[in-house]
Amino acid sequence: MILLKENSFESVLDILENNGIVIFPCDTIYGILGRAPDTDSRIREIKGRGESKPFLHLISSIIQFNNLSVIPFPKDLEEFWPGPLTVVTTVKKGGTIAYRLPKDHFLQDIVSHFESPLFSTSVNISGQSHLCNISEIIEKFENKVDLIVDGGDMIDRRPSTVIDITVKPYRLIRQGDLYLPPHLLQD
Repeated sequence: MILLKENSFESVLDILENNGIVIFPCDTIYGILGRAPDTDSRIREIKGRGESKPFLHLISSIIQFNNLSVIPFPKDLEEFWPGPLTVVTTVKKGGTIAYRLPKDHFLQDIVSHFESPLFSTSVNISGQSHLCNISEIIEKFENKVDLIVDGGDMIDRRPSTVIDITVKPYRLIRQGDLYLPPHLLQD
């Protein structure tokens, strides 16, 4: 099924509530969304992705981040959230998880509907570049996901910047759409 973004809210919620998979125009690029942790194996199958690389989690607030993370959300990063910044932290259940608080209000409303985070990962086959042309996304993924939300082409967009806050200064994992001040990052 393909819906325009402005007509998709109830359908997105219904599909995600039933552990379906949605392609959605996120803040920076199109993302594959599913409920964490229930849709992990299906998203991996869709992307052809190995078991070891985790998905980032979309959350609804800094409060939710602080409830999940061992490390409180850093004050020096608050001006960048919500936005295209993904933060890797140590979590209370053990290990590390990457979290992002989306800036897009429509996506915020979707994420806020759920008690647990949503998985988000780029729309591509693992190892290939992310797709930004909606017709190409439809052609390659229409039969693999439950819903594609059409937000138009997202040409010349970059994914979120990813940093690790388990060290200070923070470690830059991926330079994306957001440029952080150099004093926050390791050389």
